[in-house]
Amino acid sequence: MGHGKAGFEKRGAIGLVLAMALLLPAGCGVVYQSPKVSRDTGTGIDVREIKVTPETVLLANRSSYSPRNLPREFHAAANASQGAGLGALPAAPESPDMRPGRLDLRAPQNFTPPPYRIGVGDVVLLATKSSGNSLEQLSGLLAAQQQRQGYVVSDDGSISIPDIGRVEIAGMTLAEAQDRIFRFLLENQVDPSFALEVSGFNSQRVTVGGAVRNAARVPITLVPLKLGDALTATGGVEVRDAEFASIRIYRDGTLYQIPYQDYLARPDLRELTLRDGDGVFVDINYDLDRAFEFYRQEVDVIRLRSQARKDVLDMMATEMSMRRGLLQEQRSNFEARAELGAEKRDYVYLAGEVRSQSRVALPYEQKAVLADVLYGEGGFPTQTGNPANVYVLRQSQDPVEFGAVTAWHLDMRNAVNMTLATQMEMRPNDIVFVEEQPITKWNRVVQQFVPTLLTTPASIAAR
Repeated sequence: MGHGKAGFEKRGAIGLVLAMALLLPAGCGVVYQSPKVSRDTGTGIDVREIKVTPETVLLANRSSYSPRNLPREFHAAANASQGAGLGALPAAPESPDMRPGRLDLRAPQNFTPPPYRIGVGDVVLLATKSSGNSLEQLSGLLAAQQQRQGYVVSDDGSISIPDIGRVEIAGMTLAEAQDRIFRFLLENQVDPSFALEVSGFNSQRVTVGGAVRNAARVPITLVPLKLGDALTATGGVEVRDAEFASIRIYRDGTLYQIPYQDYLARPDLRELTLRDGDGVFVDINYDLDRAFEFYRQEVDVIRLRSQARKDVLDMMATEMSMRRGLLQEQRSNFEARAELGAEKRDYVYLAGEVRSQSRVALPYEQKAVLADVLYGEGGFPTQTGNPANVYVLRQSQDPVEFGAVTAWHLDMRNAVNMTLATQMEMRPNDIVFVEEQPITKWNRVVQQFVPTLLTTPASIAAR
């Protein structure tokens, strides 16, 4: 009988505990407290709740905010200036007075030259139409024209337009370069109405020496350069006896020869087209050693110029590498300072029923929206988070309002309203808060009482 009485007391104790577990949360709320948005803050802070709609989103976005900018090192690009000039031409070698016998005619094959392609050292002119008869240049080009007759194509194949940037045109025909500059000006939002012409031809030349009035390097222009025109450009041939004179052309390692009498008698020889790198030597005695000495000097000049250009390009590459290294070091220093918290940042805080309660940094140079903050951090679990109560808590910056808080309330039970989250802009120190589901609160109360329900009867039974 005593044993039956003890069992009855134990069962009564268990029932009492169960009743208390079910009544306490509803009656006094001492078991579980969860955060929520309420007007009653207990601190005197004025809370204004505003429903998020397409109209109120515009109101929320009206508050001024300028995102922080990245340091200028993140916008700079490594660049190098044009190198020095390549020097003057050497004088033509002396030639002997006599020649033995008569040479055969071995003329190079004539050809149709391709369209002229702009090269390093050429001077190009950009101009726009004006009300008068003169041309006014783009972006300060008028002053450049007065001094240098336009823009010089630098060793890297580009021209630098003041206040706009560098554009590469080397190796292009005039039409291709005009199209490239047109697109470059459009990309930089500059009026692309302009005319392009080559005012200085310096990249393609033919060397003329020997028995001419003035040895020179004759430029190849848009008009193909003929043998007769090249000799005329030097002031003409100075030959006392045409029978003892000849014209030699050195091209691509081959030496061609034209007796001067044949040159005078045949118009087709005067119309031979010359190409870049040709060497023309007017000889009055057919001394091949002297002629080859001239071409050897010319080859040496070409080699020296090529080496000088290579040295300049190497220096430019080294300079650009050093500048890139400096920029990279400055960027790395900034990133390290930002990682250590030494750089000021703007933050938004994510709280409530979310995947991860965290501090979210606002991006540089652009604005973030509510959807970026919510879903960039994994969103919120719909099993426990209440989509009907998503808030953006924003403190007033007006000192008169004593830190009043506006609670922007977004109801996301209708998925269409999620589009408003992609429109509402974030501001520094905003708090994005997601309330819990009602059933979530009850489940957590039960979870807190489960250990008590299991252990209390056991402790009573042990008495």
